[in-house]
Amino acid sequence: MSTLIAQLPAPTQTLRPFVARPRADAAAARRAIGLARAFAREHRVHADLADRLAIVLEEWTVNVVEHGDPPVGSRIVLRLERAGGGARLTASDAGAPFDPRTALFDEPNIERGGGAGLALIRAWTRVAAYRRSGGRNHVVLEIGV
Repeated sequence: MSTLIAQLPAPTQTLRPFVARPRADAAAARRAIGLARAFAREHRVHADLADRLAIVLEEWTVNVVEHGDPPVGSRIVLRLERAGGGARLTASDAGAPFDPRTALFDEPNIERGGGAGLALIRAWTRVAAYRRSGGRNHVVLEIGV
C-alpha cells in the first residue's frame, strides 16, 4: 500500500486569485500595478504577459479615476486569476456607466500624452462581460487566453 501511495503524483498547487480594493484616487494605478506584478510573480506569468497585464490594470484604473467621476472614498475592486494560458481581470467601480465594448473615444492626445488606454485595453484583451448593477460597473477582461 505504501508503494502505491508513493507512486501517486503530488497534488497540483491551486493558485489563488489576487484581489485588491484600492481607493478610486490618484494612487489607484500604482496599487493596481503592484497587484499585477505580485500576481505575475506568484503565478509565474511570462514577462510579456506580465507587462501587458500591468499596463491594462493601470489604464483601467486611470480611466475610472480620471473619466468615471467615482464618488469620493469609493473603491475599485480588482480580481486577477489564471484563465487558460493567460489571466482574467474582474473589475468593478462606482464611476459613471462605462461599457468598454461600445464606448467612443478620441484618438490619442499627443500634447497631453493620453488617450491610448482604451485602445490598448481593446487590443490586448477580450471583453468577456460587462454589466451595470447596484450603481457599479462590472467588467471581465481576459488577456492572453
